[in-house]
Amino acid sequence: MTSVISSGAALLALRPRGADNRPYMLRDKSLIPLSHQHQHCLALCVRLDRAIQAGGVDLEAWQAEIQQIFEQEITFHFAAEEKELFPVAARFPELQLLVQELVTGHILLRDFFSRAAARKLHVAGLQALVEKLASHIRKEERELFEGMQRLMSPEELSVVGGALQQSLAEASNACILPSAATRLRPKQ
Repeated sequence: MTSVISSGAALLALRPRGADNRPYMLRDKSLIPLSHQHQHCLALCVRLDRAIQAGGVDLEAWQAEIQQIFEQEITFHFAAEEKELFPVAARFPELQLLVQELVTGHILLRDFFSRAAARKLHVAGLQALVEKLASHIRKEERELFEGMQRLMSPEELSVVGGALQQSLAEASNACILPSAATRLRPKQ
């Protein structure tokens, strides 16, 4: 029995922590579909960042993949957040400024995705996209989702989850596979 308790305490000690040194909450099941999509985008950010660090980025291939991910997943993700999640979160005064920042972030990110679709991003633009997208996702996960879970009842979160599920139903379930030029490269 002691080993279970001590191993549980050890796992809790390893959980990521916020600025206040408290461990982040486990994600409510209603928000998990958005978190899974966030993981897909963070994986894109890691692969692209490693490619940039290694040099010789195939701009055409990366921008084509970014366009595909935006059209098949991120467009629906943003729409679901803006229609279902942000209005609910904005009801809480302590989340209103954060919601405004996230809406502004969507506008900025849509501009990056539009430039990628037009094949107008260079390496510096791709690096800026990686930084902005990763930062935006972390803000949603660590601040918005945590705040909503703290302020809302499980029943309220369940209602939001149902609405999100309907909104996300249009998103492609296709697995977007990287091309040879955009596959994950070992860290150098």
